[in-house]
Amino acid sequence: MSKLVFMFPGQGSQYVGMGKEFYEKFPVCREVYDLAGEASGLDVAKLCFEENDQLHITEYTQIAMLATEAAIYAALKENGYTPDITAGLSLGEYGALIASGVMSMKDAFAVIRKRGIYMQNAVPTGGAMSAVLGMDAGAIEEICENTEGMVSIANYNCPGQIVITGEKAAVDAAGAALKDAGAKRIVPLKVSGPFHSPMLSGAGEQLGGALKDVKIADHFIPYVANVTADYVTKEEDVKPLLEKQVASSVRWQQTIERLIADGADTFVEIGPGKTLSGFMRKINRNVTVCNIDKMEDFEKYVNG
Repeated sequence: MSKLVFMFPGQGSQYVGMGKEFYEKFPVCREVYDLAGEASGLDVAKLCFEENDQLHITEYTQIAMLATEAAIYAALKENGYTPDITAGLSLGEYGALIASGVMSMKDAFAVIRKRGIYMQNAVPTGGAMSAVLGMDAGAIEEICENTEGMVSIANYNCPGQIVITGEKAAVDAAGAALKDAGAKRIVPLKVSGPFHSPMLSGAGEQLGGALKDVKIADHFIPYVANVTADYVTKEEDVKPLLEKQVASSVRWQQTIERLIADGADTFVEIGPGKTLSGFMRKINRNVTVCNIDKMEDFEKYVNG
């Protein structure tokens, strides 16, 4: 039996103008951006649609990305499309929560606004991230473990692309050791901190506090968590996993492999860019994949 997965991208694929076509065409999408503004205290539509210096700053990126993902999802839902399962990469997991009905859209916007602020404020000096290309995950894990200082895997994106995170000196040292061990390339990332590193555990704890009063639905469409690459089906598991996610590895490749093994055969990436669709081609080419970023993507999907 075939299964449809809605998947939502994380930070890095944002751009000025994202979601504007949906905002202009669908009243339901305007309502989403208005709700995001109400929940965050920001003019989210302006943040997404007009040139500004804030869109690429973590505390603003996260609410802007989530509003855009939620708006496109709302347009799909209004046209009768619902997923069997959802998943999202890093902040994209909150898009998955919305599409699964785990928490209300307003609560998700309020939480992601706080998450962005906590992560931005928790960024320690001397943190860094690098993409490691063309090397087996096990070899990367071993070298990170044997490198002095704090360095670990942030993202298992797809075969041949893994991101390491931690103290800059340790990330650089691990990168040099990985290159010597046969990695094709080490690419330092232009990020504002060592995300998904234990160095951000304080932000995760703050997020846990912010989640305390958030209502979690007692029934929802299953989603797969970044931390475990396993299904979440119980309301009591949601908040602890979201708290842990901030400082833990994102197991995206394992998530997709799990879904495919369980019969998922159609994956729709909802939100800016084609990052997840690109990962999919490297994980498994035998499934149907499409992305919905712009109106032409939406119309092509809806009209078959």
